[in-house]
Amino acid sequence: MAEALSQNQIDELLKQMQSGKVDAEIDTAPKIKEYDFKSPKKFTKEQLKALDSLHENFSRGLSSYFTSILHNVCEISVLQIEEQRYYEFSNALPDNTLVGVIDLQSEDAQVADTSFIMDVSASFSFMTIDRLLGGSGRLIVPERNFTEIEMAIMEDVVQTMIKYLEEAWCNYIPVTTTLNSIETNARLLQTYSPQEIVVIVALDVQFPDFQGAITLCFPAEGLEGVVDSFKIWHSRTSKQQDANKNQEQQTSIMETIKQSDLEIGAVLDRFEMSLEDILQLQVQDVIALNKKIDDNIDIMVEGEPWYHAKLGKSKLKKSIKLIDTIAK
Repeated sequence: MAEALSQNQIDELLKQMQSGKVDAEIDTAPKIKEYDFKSPKKFTKEQLKALDSLHENFSRGLSSYFTSILHNVCEISVLQIEEQRYYEFSNALPDNTLVGVIDLQSEDAQVADTSFIMDVSASFSFMTIDRLLGGSGRLIVPERNFTEIEMAIMEDVVQTMIKYLEEAWCNYIPVTTTLNSIETNARLLQTYSPQEIVVIVALDVQFPDFQGAITLCFPAEGLEGVVDSFKIWHSRTSKQQDANKNQEQQTSIMETIKQSDLEIGAVLDRFEMSLEDILQLQVQDVIALNKKIDDNIDIMVEGEPWYHAKLGKSKLKKSIKLIDTIAK
């Protein structure tokens, strides 16, 4: 470990630097960012951010689902989204895990159908099975494979999970998800080539006395068309909604405004008088205005000038006739 400097030594060093006796080293070398051409990045930060937002919605749906069926508070959040080679993801999976292969179809002709992998950790799977069968959920993961009954239970759970994923995706683009198969040994999966680039979405599962993980693996090639269509579909959907919803909102707002009470007043003229003159005013005194009898007057709505008008009579009552709108 390097020797720590005392405060006196630090002060002396700073003093010498200020006097020019010691040259301060300035790093003038350009900053270089390493780039791996063997594993090029296919998605921008904005696209990954869109995927993060999408799966945050998915996480909230899953949190509510597991909280209701397991009768325990569950919090699920997006832990990480990254690109890597498929063999790196496959090698990191344990031998005993629950992996579902899900087909993803889109109604958009520009988006090709694809498939992805959902990995549910063995500890979370066995805890879920134990809770669903009436247990406490506090158990040690058995060193054995899943039984047929346990597989049937988890297949039903995964079927519901992908429906929540489908709902989250449909906020961006209409898709349909179908569980193709479910396996307990990820080594046997031949879904993608080892060198294929995939996008890994890691979800963190938190219970008061338990922590698990759910991982989604999307092929980059199949995901590119989907991500590119996010912005197009979202803008198209927004425009379709604007045409209908904006008109309804405007009508609703206008109907509400029509029922509002506003103060309206006619201002004949504005002039100034000294306090002395005002104190000497008496009944029957005549005050000369700056306007003629046939000049326009201002009509005020809530203290703001809105119209020009003329003074007149209607059925022996004083009245005003609106001439035009005051330009704002």
